[in-house]
Amino acid sequence: MALEEGRSLPEVRARVGASHGITDLAHKLHFYDQWAPDYDQDVAALQYRAPQLAVDCLTQALPGPPHAALILDVACGTGLVAAELQARGFLQLHGVDGSPGMLEQARARGLYQRLSLCTLGQEPLPSSEGTFDAVLMVGALSDGQVPCSAVPELLRVTKPGGLLCLTTRTNPSNLRYKEALEATLARLEQAGAWERLVAWPVDQWELATSELEVGPGASDSDGFISGIVYLYRKQKAAQAEGVRPSA
Repeated sequence: MALEEGRSLPEVRARVGASHGITDLAHKLHFYDQWAPDYDQDVAALQYRAPQLAVDCLTQALPGPPHAALILDVACGTGLVAAELQARGFLQLHGVDGSPGMLEQARARGLYQRLSLCTLGQEPLPSSEGTFDAVLMVGALSDGQVPCSAVPELLRVTKPGGLLCLTTRTNPSNLRYKEALEATLARLEQAGAWERLVAWPVDQWELATSELEVGPGASDSDGFISGIVYLYRKQKAAQAEGVRPSA
């Protein structure tokens, strides 16, 4: 793939790899602010597929016409998920992100009805309980981004019977976070807060940024790392014990 301004694929890999390696939240948000103008072309160079995969998964399960659904895109970044949603007929889109630079790029797309600055994990989402027909969080579940402890907040703002779509990487460098995330997802399911509809492993998630990211002896199909898409439905019954609205 030809990159604008002469940026080579190794340079893109170095930049994206650096983002994966930042585990301090403040440093991560500052990095995203600086990265925002080049973010779309960089992740396109790495053939990043998570937005398309997540929206494909959600679209197959969401009842009713797309234009009638109110959708929240958490950690929306520059709006890649919104672009996929809009292409499938979704029109009522709200987005939140912790990076002002990313929100500026998302606003320029003109696809969101509402955008809010919110760092999930540090503060509650700026929405009432049971607001959205579906909530997506694509690409932000990893070290230094959204902690697993914030997942119940996604449930809070979802309507009873609504859908939640989450993604994470499953390559060796993210396995510890993935294990913690799946423990959180399982605990909420056992508590009766939601039911799992899909856990879709994907081999070709995005191009690896380094051999260390793939890991020794791991499968490396054409240089790609792997990921997974989860889809849950919030239970219609009253909230289970241990899944309470945030203050």
